[in-house]
Amino acid sequence: MLIGSREFDTDNHCYVMGILNVTPDSFSDGGKYNSLDSALIQAEKMINEGASIVDVGGESTRPGYQKIPIQEEIERTSKVIEAIKSRFDIPVSIDTYKPEVAEEALKVKADMINDIRGFQYDERIAKLTADYGAACCLMHWREKPNYTSFMDDVIKDLQISIDIAKKYGVNENKIILDPGVGFGKTVENNLEITNKVDELKRWGYPVLLATSRKSMIGLTLDLPVDQRLEGTIATTVIGVMKGCSFVRVHDVKENIRAIKMTEAILARNGEY
Repeated sequence: MLIGSREFDTDNHCYVMGILNVTPDSFSDGGKYNSLDSALIQAEKMINEGASIVDVGGESTRPGYQKIPIQEEIERTSKVIEAIKSRFDIPVSIDTYKPEVAEEALKVKADMINDIRGFQYDERIAKLTADYGAACCLMHWREKPNYTSFMDDVIKDLQISIDIAKKYGVNENKIILDPGVGFGKTVENNLEITNKVDELKRWGYPVLLATSRKSMIGLTLDLPVDQRLEGTIATTVIGVMKGCSFVRVHDVKENIRAIKMTEAILARNGEY
């Protein structure tokens, strides 16, 4: 799979997408990286620790989040993406579901669109993805956890996102799927879909697992957001064992070590 100028061996390795929230109010790191200098320092740190993609987000999507004006989101993200791309040789993703924000990010050389709404909020973002030849991550998301048959409904919802991508000509070799842990799901739903994340591989697309520091971990372990590293690593190990090609995390170094160890063990068993 090609993202930007980098080739990813998604059949044989799990890569780390490092989270860079340039927001004042994200659930675990709000306000830490919302200046250009602090964002670049954090990006460099994640790159040095082994991140393969940097994911830049300008609007918090924590539970109960408030939408911000489009221009404000653009101002938060575009200058950071442009600065990262001018300084570092690494693919950069824009974490947005708004076509206006995505377009400005693509203009400054973003390589990927990470859409938590899976192209279902505004289909113009799918056309932009196709027009720019960008990669995309299509996440499963519902307003509320109302399901008739949970996994079956997730599959049906993701099929809609895939169909939108195909309708606008998005390159099939540049589509990634995300089960959407923490978005319109109960704790039990989140645990189930993490355990069954390999079911998303039915279409043949790479899968990204994004659980870092999320409430599923906090509620399961009864821990605050700043003490969820071990729980996150446990989900990363599960993700590797289930065949995920990417994990999206805050703590790059620790999760890369967990991936390397897990892959080494699986290789001994002939699974890699």
